[in-house]
Amino acid sequence: MPRTAHALSAVLAVLVSLLAALALATPAVAAETTVDVIAHRGSSGAAPENTLTAVRLAIAHRTDVVENDIQRTRDGELVIVHDTTLTRTTDVEQVFPERAPWNVRDFTLAEIKQLDAGSWFAPEFAGERVPTLAEWVNAVGRRAGMLLEPKSPELYPGIETDLDKELRSLPAFNRALMAGRVVVQSFDHVWLRAYKDLAPDVPVGLLYSNKPTEAAIAAAATWAQQVNPSLGAIDQATVEQVHAHDMEIHVWTVNTGTAMYRAIDWQVDGIITDYPQVLRDILRRG
Repeated sequence: MPRTAHALSAVLAVLVSLLAALALATPAVAAETTVDVIAHRGSSGAAPENTLTAVRLAIAHRTDVVENDIQRTRDGELVIVHDTTLTRTTDVEQVFPERAPWNVRDFTLAEIKQLDAGSWFAPEFAGERVPTLAEWVNAVGRRAGMLLEPKSPELYPGIETDLDKELRSLPAFNRALMAGRVVVQSFDHVWLRAYKDLAPDVPVGLLYSNKPTEAAIAAAATWAQQVNPSLGAIDQATVEQVHAHDMEIHVWTVNTGTAMYRAIDWQVDGIITDYPQVLRDILRRG
């Protein structure tokens, strides 16, 4: 065989080997990138948190799941606000200067709807309003999953009943539930167990600020579907322990590329982030 033919044959052999290696590698890359992109309070790095604009932007950012926070008003309405007070994310101190300490539970829905929930973030969001739970559910609709978090439920006796009644009255929620795209989570595990007893068909997740013990994970597996800790509190062994008990693990709040790569490498099931567009781009690039 001429020397040029030998060289061509060698090049072809190398190309075939490279293609075979890429074919074998493809499933492994796919397995690493099947993590859910969860928008923390919507796309809260780019829009005022827990507003309908943040929800719409999260969907535009190709989010898999939108996370929220739920409080109850004085007249029993469920609204989407993270803090137990309205001071950080609205102009309540200007609108109602005599109503300190401005707790959510001390205001009616009509009063809360008067507040600007966008200007604190940036001037272009002036006029954003605090949404109700129903408005939020309808905004998410079929376009993403729902991760719902009642905040400080001890402040709102009976909120588990209110939450269940409200959600089941919404066709968008019922469709999402049937499609397996709903989870209710809480740091208050006693309250969450009471909610689970009331709504056994709704998947639930236990939030942790600290690293959950192996015993806590095993106990959670008897009634919960997710264990959702802070990424900074855990290690890869925690992820493996949760998976060993056939539960999912969704970590929060992951806002840097380095931390996102670490969570992906540990094969968590979901990453909760203020920047879903960044996480989506990382996953797209593999």
